[in-house]
Amino acid sequence: MRDAVIVDAVRTAVGRRNGALSGLDPACLSAHVLDALAERTGLDPALVDAVVWGCAADVGGRAGGVGRAAVSAAGWPESVTAVAVDRQQGSSQQAVHQAAAGVVSGQYDVAVAGGVELTGSVPPGATRLHGRAGEPFGPDVLARHGGVRFQWGAAAQLIADEYGISRTEMDQHGVDSHHRAARAADEGRFTGQIVPVTVTGGDGTRRVLADDEGIRRGSTLQTLALLEPAFGTGGGITAGNAAQVSDGAAALLVTTGDFARARGWTPMTRIHTAVAAPTDPVRMFGGPISATATALKRAGLRIGEIGAFEIDEVFAPATLAWLRETGAAYERMNSLGGAIAIGHPLAGSGARLMTTLVHHLHDEGIRYGLQSMCGGSGMANATVLELL
Repeated sequence: MRDAVIVDAVRTAVGRRNGALSGLDPACLSAHVLDALAERTGLDPALVDAVVWGCAADVGGRAGGVGRAAVSAAGWPESVTAVAVDRQQGSSQQAVHQAAAGVVSGQYDVAVAGGVELTGSVPPGATRLHGRAGEPFGPDVLARHGGVRFQWGAAAQLIADEYGISRTEMDQHGVDSHHRAARAADEGRFTGQIVPVTVTGGDGTRRVLADDEGIRRGSTLQTLALLEPAFGTGGGITAGNAAQVSDGAAALLVTTGDFARARGWTPMTRIHTAVAAPTDPVRMFGGPISATATALKRAGLRIGEIGAFEIDEVFAPATLAWLRETGAAYERMNSLGGAIAIGHPLAGSGARLMTTLVHHLHDEGIRYGLQSMCGGSGMANATVLELL
């Protein structure tokens, strides 16, 4: 019976919006992680049956199938097919799911999954939610949900109100995220997963980006308390307890255990369980709660058997509500920092989280890890990985 394993996983450092990576082309940044993955594993690109690439804004440099453009930019053979996947912020996690499904079903022997985000390359006038010109969703969709537009900040505040999560709790979660990420960076926990990128500044100087740009080491409750509410919600959501909109790319090599052994590869993890689950689109950030429950049920595991969690910190109320519902240990969730500190490269976030989780399981000898994140419009993914 065929399985799906992850041989290796790499990512760029996550850049701030308008930061070091902002001047790059999405296909070129994608090609950078494809080439790095091939070099690290000794992969002959001609063996790759498909590149499955997350893309949440198929406009500008990402239009026309950024996965295929990445294959061309990397100089890989034209025999390598590619497809772009849009599940909004869950796009590249869904890309891994589809690569795994293709491998298990026998459609692929070798696939590369991942995603990219360069926020500054979305043309003016395109919506952030879907990256297409004009407002997303038609009148029938809006009528079904009481005319409420699916706004991120409002959805996060709904979760905070529903669970009685205070501004102080949200801010403390933000502080913890930055402190955890800073500690992980200082301990070299990201060194094995980040592939450096050489960037050229506006003044023509060149430098190497090898560290996540968004980590704020001096974050305190006092400094975060000074921030004004964001998104016009008037609630507790601020820039200090929400994910940073960021740039970055990540890629994972997915194949079968038998194929890996035949090639002399030592897989890092097995994709044990992969699911998607729906929730109310208006309160979309509750999605990981139902997705986690579905994944654990299908995996036949209890929450206490999972040694590490990567739950997307798009907004503090989302991860705090997830903790309350699941009963997971806080110290096991995003123990190396989350998107509040590291950043949220939208379509690249799922692959970034999974890359971090794969290396975390490997480095610490943890048997099971679980990743979950929202996918926009009331969808969420969850993945259970098992250490090999």
